[in-house]
Amino acid sequence: MIAFLRGVFAHKTPTAVLVDVNGVGYEVLISLHTYSKIEALSQGTLQTYMHIREDGQTLYGFFDSAEKEMFIQLIGISGVGASTARMMLSSMRPEEIARAILQGNAKQLESIKGIGKKSAERIILELRDKIGKTMPEINISPLINNTLEQDALNALIALGIARPAAEQAVKKVLSNSSGQGKVEDIIKQAFKIL
Repeated sequence: MIAFLRGVFAHKTPTAVLVDVNGVGYEVLISLHTYSKIEALSQGTLQTYMHIREDGQTLYGFFDSAEKEMFIQLIGISGVGASTARMMLSSMRPEEIARAILQGNAKQLESIKGIGKKSAERIILELRDKIGKTMPEINISPLINNTLEQDALNALIALGIARPAAEQAVKKVLSNSSGQGKVEDIIKQAFKIL
């Protein structure tokens, strides 16, 4: 197996990159997430996964190990192929997929092209327990360590605000203030942003 490639990015598109490794060119399929990270780079390292099937071998590349690990977890699920997993990673960052799985948010997964209700439910069912154990490097919630932020976030969610919108609003409020204050004040300011 080819675990990683380090070389010159000879040609890049949003879906693939040609990596020149000492004169040997490797065609590597990538997600939009990886493309956004390497777009400005002329060379670098990509974590890789070689997908072998009866009709061919395909090399998939990832900017970081979290994305590669999520890809491997996703293709291990019946009905989720490599191209679907790449589509998922192009639509959402690995930590967003992990968060949706851990929260049982099938609707968020269904918003990805190629993922229907049954597939989303299967992904959640099969990966919910594995994600926390096998992917500790993924930061599921950036607000988890601050109880003031977490309390405000939980209150907004309980009031019917979608988690991604609530997280953005709380982050914005706290970045505009000194980070001190009461939960009620943070919630009120977050409502103004929403």
